Amino acid sequence: MAPAPASLSAPRALSLLAPAARVSPGRWSGLSVSVAARPVTGVLSATAQRRLVAAAAATEMAPAASGEEGGKPFVEEMRAVAMKLHTKDQAREGEKEPQAPPVAKWEPSVEGYLRFLVDSRLVFQTLEDIVERAAVPWYAEFRNTGLERSEALKKDLEWFKEQGHTIPEPSDPGTTYASLLEELSEKDPQAFICHFYNVYFAHTAGGRMIGKKVSEKILNKKELEFYKWEGNLSQLLQEVRNKLNQVASSWSREEKDHCLEETEKSFAYSGALLRHIFT
Repeated sequence: MAPAPASLSAPRALSLLAPAARVSPGRWSGLSVSVAARPVTGVLSATAQRRLVAAAAATEMAPAASGEEGGKPFVEEMRAVAMKLHTKDQAREGEKEPQAPPVAKWEPSVEGYLRFLVDSRLVFQTLEDIVERAAVPWYAEFRNTGLERSEALKKDLEWFKEQGHTIPEPSDPGTTYASLLEELSEKDPQAFICHFYNVYFAHTAGGRMIGKKVSEKILNKKELEFYKWEGNLSQLLQEVRNKLNQVASSWSREEKDHCLEETEKSFAYSGALLRHIFT
């Protein structure tokens, strides 16, 4: 399996990009993320992951049902685990201390942003290819959701090229993550779905806010296609939530917990991509 790309323990996870973060606009200036550059050595132990998952899941479950039949939908459990990797200033459910300066103080570069967009396109294209092939039959449920981003990113990169910028080749964070997704999709469907959920839903939450700030600083407030969706985004997200819940309804409790335990790793890989913007 591909090694994790960045040294992100739970307090240093990419909490801003966690999906469905309930962050008010006034809190933007205080948002912070920590994106490390070294090979991962500090990811939570299996025991610590299980404790985090159990605590988060228990918070979201109906008391009598303990997350099984009759409890809240599985996507709520996924969200709960992700929210606990936030800081308190990012979300009410956050439990982590901030480990980096506020995003408002970051100084992005066009070159770094292009590296981020190129690697992001590779990751989104890989996700789209995986569900199109559907090595696991129920992957086909996630075709043509309306959340796909590779074509939008292609248009954005073409625009940058028209402005005279050189488009780089995919770099190690992107190729490493794409390889991991391919491997998980074949060998570990529950872990793959964790990455699928976090990549897509995080982009519609913290990802959009980051895109807005970067645009204000280096693109004269131009809104890229990467941050636009056809149709009602809330409806698109709800339709994918429904499909995720339907798929997970056939999983055992152990399989669900295994999916949840992959959350921190998904943050680490996404964080390695995001770091491009600021280096």
